[in-house]
Amino acid sequence: MIQEEVIILAIESSCDDTSAAVLRGRKVLSNIIAGQKVHEEYGGVVPELASRAHQQNIVPVVQSALNHAGIAPGDLDAVAFTLGPGLIGSLLVGVTFSKALAMALNIPLVQVDHLEAHVLAHFIEGQHPAPPPFPFLCLTVSGGHTQILRVDSPFDLHIIGNTIDDAAGEAFDKAAKIMGLPYPGGPLIDKLALQGNPEGIRLALPRIPDLDFSFSGLKTSFLYHIRDHLKENPAYIEERRNDLAAAMQQAIVKSLIEKLILASKKTGIRHIALAGGVSANSHLRKTVVDTGREKGWTTYIPEFRYTTDNAAMIGIAGWFKYHEGIFTDQLATPYASASGRPAGNPKSSG
Repeated sequence: MIQEEVIILAIESSCDDTSAAVLRGRKVLSNIIAGQKVHEEYGGVVPELASRAHQQNIVPVVQSALNHAGIAPGDLDAVAFTLGPGLIGSLLVGVTFSKALAMALNIPLVQVDHLEAHVLAHFIEGQHPAPPPFPFLCLTVSGGHTQILRVDSPFDLHIIGNTIDDAAGEAFDKAAKIMGLPYPGGPLIDKLALQGNPEGIRLALPRIPDLDFSFSGLKTSFLYHIRDHLKENPAYIEERRNDLAAAMQQAIVKSLIEKLILASKKTGIRHIALAGGVSANSHLRKTVVDTGREKGWTTYIPEFRYTTDNAAMIGIAGWFKYHEGIFTDQLATPYASASGRPAGNPKSSG
């Protein structure tokens, strides 16, 4: 029988956010996130600067999470942490800290796959609607990943669709950079698109067979469209910024939804979930809900605070593993890409 009173400290450091959370059972007691402004002037995350910032942030962020939760280190039952995928330098900070703390407190370590955690964020207590039943499909969309997963249990996740090149979140950020917008550009594209009209701007949509994605061609089409129009009108971006944002957003969301519809049709699964940082995009959220009504799906979208990288999602994934006795040891090694995952994490399904 699952013991709800288990208290887990979770740590996430896969990219440029240092986060720590404390969970009692499936309830989040605290979820602290420290971002890194240093990357804005470079237009993207600089790995070396990210790892240095994690080193500065990790201790105060963990202490803040414990303080906000009203939990002493001695009350903890386990430490869950992101093992990958992500930036190796960033991951090493969180992994090393977690190992040291668990050893000092003599409590178990739980390693978590970052993408698995995004999916399981739906099971954090207190969200509406209730968590999806198994099996369900999950469209996981972030800056580094775009996947459709069939989720048969918390430990049985199959990747049935994957990006063959760029991720949707990267396409958003690159489009923003082309238009001269600051990093991160995805949220700005979303905001501008609300005031824009995508009609009249033609972009080449990806045509990838089956359930896989591709966004490199769309980025190139966007770049060439702007380049060609700037030759005729140097003020083209300024005059059409909202429309350009709306056109790019519509193209990305259309590509995602088409694959999701196909995945539901092929699997017969009508419980559909969203996950990942890009699931915060307002047009994507609305389109999934609208499509769900049309197709007879039951849709599940996490709260905004659990969409971007955060330690609470690491904590809920760790909670599931804790109760199955799935622990790790001091030899756990971070991995940068999905291909480096240890056995037992989300796997491709041909």
